[in-house]
Amino acid sequence: MQAHETQRAAKAAMSIASSLGLTAHDAVVLHNSNKLTLRLQPCDVLARVAPVADQSARFEVDVAQRLAAAGSPVAALEAPEVFVRDGYVVTLWAYYEPVTTQAIPPADYACALERLHAGLRKIDLPAPHFTDRVSAAQLLAADRDRTPELADADRAFLAGTLERLRRAVSGSGRPEQLLHGEPHPGNLLSTQAGLLFVDFETCCRGPIEFDLAHAPDEVGDHYPGIAHQLLQDCRTLVLSMVAMWRWDRYDQFPDGRRLGIEWLSEIRKATAR
Repeated sequence: MQAHETQRAAKAAMSIASSLGLTAHDAVVLHNSNKLTLRLQPCDVLARVAPVADQSARFEVDVAQRLAAAGSPVAALEAPEVFVRDGYVVTLWAYYEPVTTQAIPPADYACALERLHAGLRKIDLPAPHFTDRVSAAQLLAADRDRTPELADADRAFLAGTLERLRRAVSGSGRPEQLLHGEPHPGNLLSTQAGLLFVDFETCCRGPIEFDLAHAPDEVGDHYPGIAHQLLQDCRTLVLSMVAMWRWDRYDQFPDGRRLGIEWLSEIRKATAR
């Protein structure tokens, strides 16, 4: 969000917190992308704020509530409601002070993800398929107006890789279930309460290898019963999708174009292997 949007969104979040009896005089920006993540103080509540057109908040809250009831390793909600104010959708969550800046040990990461997957198997909610996200990346590859700086050869390569790996992963025959969608290190908190996953707006259905593809490579070595070739395909597929997004003319990811170039090189190496 731009600066003026950030200020309006923060005021909306603080107003909602105050209406619930929480003391919120300040809002510290923790993350700013398609959604704004704020630490409200002094009540120490985390607010996630998005434009009202974003309709994923209710889904995210429903998933989080059901996972918490199943005893899964997820961040707790401060309030179960989805609030709308001044053009923004706001959800309130518990804030967790990080206990370490060190990388999470791969075995612990895999154990937490395995527990999360067990909880997700108990949830019966309609959710998109992982191929829907691949399709979105393919449409971007075909849209020269949205990706004007992508060279023709790179465009053809990414489009071909996305289609080939989409077919390979969806046709693998592996069991599919509800997934987190993006369980990368940025969505796994190390807290006093243990490892906790956050951000469930990207939940989708697919094989567990698709989730594992977002985690550090070593995590797959500690997750039982995975198909390692499928995991490699999923890693290259995920990297192809995020590389494609970096070429979107509207992408605001920091240093995104440089990463798009680097990831293209990595994808070529992976497909050559």
